[in-house]
Amino acid sequence: MDISKKINNKLEFGGAVYQQITQKLSIIDSFKGNWKAIENSESRYLKELRKIATIESIGSSTRIEGATLTDEEVEKLLKSVKITKLQSRDEQEVVGYYEALEIILENYTDIEISERYIHQLHGILLKHSDKDQTHKGRYKNLSNQVVANYPDGTQRTIFRTTEPHLTPNEMQDLIEWANQRLEKKDMHPLLMTATFVYEFLSIHPYQDGNGRLSRLLTSMLLMQQDYKFIQYVSFENVIETRKDEYYKALMEGQKNRYKENERIDLWILFFLESLIILTQRLDAKYETYSKLKLVLNDRQQQVMEFIKERKAIQVSDIEQAMPNQSRNTLKKDLSFLVKEGLILKTGERKGTYYHLKE
Repeated sequence: MDISKKINNKLEFGGAVYQQITQKLSIIDSFKGNWKAIENSESRYLKELRKIATIESIGSSTRIEGATLTDEEVEKLLKSVKITKLQSRDEQEVVGYYEALEIILENYTDIEISERYIHQLHGILLKHSDKDQTHKGRYKNLSNQVVANYPDGTQRTIFRTTEPHLTPNEMQDLIEWANQRLEKKDMHPLLMTATFVYEFLSIHPYQDGNGRLSRLLTSMLLMQQDYKFIQYVSFENVIETRKDEYYKALMEGQKNRYKENERIDLWILFFLESLIILTQRLDAKYETYSKLKLVLNDRQQQVMEFIKERKAIQVSDIEQAMPNQSRNTLKKDLSFLVKEGLILKTGERKGTYYHLKE
């Protein structure tokens, strides 16, 4: 059986599942259409959104695989990376992910779905990782398995993967299948992407870095197929918050790997649900921005930026930062921002702090 027939077999679902899939595809495509108009008119704010999403994506994708750096630590590391020697494995993985993601965001239109380019991305991903230098950019030569890493240090085997001697052929088949779909446009782009990612993770072609690379390839494929909103909010963060469901959906299909009854309906539904959550998050972020734009003058926007940078402030902090403004004016601005629901006020008198509202 050729690769197309095998994959079509995995996508044979009942009517109820097809109905759910169709509904979810419609929600995402509707959002994509609406977002295009926003994207064409809000370039300044979108740059800020992409910057935030990039930090979240790097933090989440590396934490899914067992790293421990917070988003704040990731941001601090990337600001000082040119003068910092990467000591820990976590730091090495974060910077590698950052460099691979930046290449995708800047060059996604020129990157082909090919063995050569996937190897190159894998090499960049593991570029700074001391333990991975001998096998980066090369298919595995030892059997591996998918292991879930949890915050308490425990691990759980999710499924066994393609054996090394079969990996090159299976990857070649998958790449050929993906390019045929892109050329013929005979499958919905989201179904094609979800299926590609499932197959890639099932093969697990590299000794290490497969999970991280699969999420990078997800973003690349989605952007190439005009789902460009993916760059403005972190898909990796959605996966991190649904980590147990992520592994469960993969396991449900994987338990019947190479059998006639291998179906990936749970994975497809999980993938689409995650994208819907992502669109809801992006909607909420844009709504907050629209509100800011409508109600705030330049000084109040400065106050908001200062609070965003500092996380929590007191009146005396903003006074020092904006010495040309009176204390009374700044207090009125803070009261206005609290009233509008844009920031939170905690404590009383000398213990009063103002926080950015998520």
